[in-house]
Amino acid sequence: MNRILIVEDSSDAFELVRRALGTSVQLDWAKSLREASLSLEKKTYDLILLDVTLPDGDGYRLCSLLQANDELKSIPVIFLTARNSVPDKLMGFSVGADDYISKPFDPIELKARIDAKFRRRQREKSQAQLVRAGDLEINKDSQKVCIYDEGHSTEIDLTPIEFKILLILAKESNKVFSRDELLDAVWGESVHVYSRSVDTHVSKLRKKLGPKSYYVESVHGTGYRFALSEKQSAPIDLGVRSSALTGGSIL
Repeated sequence: MNRILIVEDSSDAFELVRRALGTSVQLDWAKSLREASLSLEKKTYDLILLDVTLPDGDGYRLCSLLQANDELKSIPVIFLTARNSVPDKLMGFSVGADDYISKPFDPIELKARIDAKFRRRQREKSQAQLVRAGDLEINKDSQKVCIYDEGHSTEIDLTPIEFKILLILAKESNKVFSRDELLDAVWGESVHVYSRSVDTHVSKLRKKLGPKSYYVESVHGTGYRFALSEKQSAPIDLGVRSSALTGGSIL
């Protein structure tokens, strides 16, 4: 269930939001910037509803601080405020807001906009787990690999080590990795494994790739690389950003 932090000093406004969203989300309430800061230190949130006028400052400041924090800047922020002039709205978007809703608001519209934000964020998270390189699609979350060929997809079953090797190579196509680099990346520097063990796992990986085995190319005397021709697409890896606060007040 998605968790929302509403930063709002009016109990009436909070109650309207609570009724609009119902039990579909977990809703936390902060009545000031200070309370919001404490909540963000303790919990992770999927969205923030933010008033502009608060007892200890304005919401623009909080939104700016969120954007400056690498761990929190990915949280969508929707301003929910009675300040509805064009300059106010421009200020809200300039400090990083995703949306700006003026009071009084329509509860149905509020819920629709929030649901749209959640759907978009879920799509972005799903896409961020994928690395596409050539005809391969690598899912980092499920550790599954699919081969696409002439409109058809085939899933191949890799061991954890084979998957790690393929992912490392595919994320930086055409870069040559030495055996020692692959050993450190896959097994860790503290684990003693013979460098030729890499060759064994790569050989098995190539067999499973079948007609696409040419992607994993041996570089004589050095190691391996994921070979993409100029006509093939470079790997896409959007990454995942956490919204958790690692420590220290943001205010």
